[in-house]
Amino acid sequence: MATTVHTSSIQSLPLLARGKVRDNYAVGEDRILMIASDRLSAFDVIMGEPIPGKGEILTRMALWWFDRLGGICPNHLTGEAPESVVRPEEVAQVTGRSMLVKRLKPIPVEAVVRGYLAGSGWKEYQENREVCGVPLPVGLINSAKLPRAIFTPAAKAAVGEHDENISYERVVEMIGPQLAQQIRETSLALYETAAEIALQRGMIIADTKFEFGLDETGQLVLMDEVLTPDSSRYWPVEGYEAALAAGTNPPSYDKQFVRDWLESVRINGKPWDKTPPAPRLPNEVTERTAEKYREALERLTG
Repeated sequence: MATTVHTSSIQSLPLLARGKVRDNYAVGEDRILMIASDRLSAFDVIMGEPIPGKGEILTRMALWWFDRLGGICPNHLTGEAPESVVRPEEVAQVTGRSMLVKRLKPIPVEAVVRGYLAGSGWKEYQENREVCGVPLPVGLINSAKLPRAIFTPAAKAAVGEHDENISYERVVEMIGPQLAQQIRETSLALYETAAEIALQRGMIIADTKFEFGLDETGQLVLMDEVLTPDSSRYWPVEGYEAALAAGTNPPSYDKQFVRDWLESVRINGKPWDKTPPAPRLPNEVTERTAEKYREALERLTG
């Protein structure tokens, strides 16, 4: 049976950072051991209960996509076994859920691409007919496919805080026009290629986010995770038309089940205020969420 890891504890390497899901350890000066835990965050709050198998599923999906998108942009993988850099007694925390990657200079922009109108994009569209400064046609409805995919960046926030949607012009101010253009074009190419691959497997990628860094030569490199249910909104094709007609979101392969439960829970008769500590997740909620992640992996990779 696989090891469930809510919070890793690798004593043989210096801890660099703990994110919402990943624990990063320094391997020398030039590499990082990224461990995908089974933690889950919802409304930017980390849940106390792990989702069994989640870290392994995220890692397998990310590796599957890195393998298929390498022709568009180089990625941060070193190709070395993560197990090779930890002590024997720590291997169980690493196997199947880790990547040994190049240490890069991270770019502080979430490269969000939307092919469909959903989530915060739908809310913003209702207010002003645009998303992150990108004007859109009048008359679109919730979950509608956009005429073409759009780049709608966000500024990266600290753990526990919300990423902030920003305009492309703000990205140019932050990182310069040449790099901003390269990230926008690369992100759109990655999304369009991935969306086509997913559609062949009966899955819609409504939106996703990419993260990039620069290597020692200044080359743009795709990093972190890529096209997992944590960073992307996946919908099954078969539920899409009915949801569109009803003006609702199609069922998604992600933590929406947890979000819905959290929205319904009452603490002392009041809704949870979406600040730590999170309510304790019942077993049926963690198991159902684990099922959705497994289904996404199986459907995508066969």
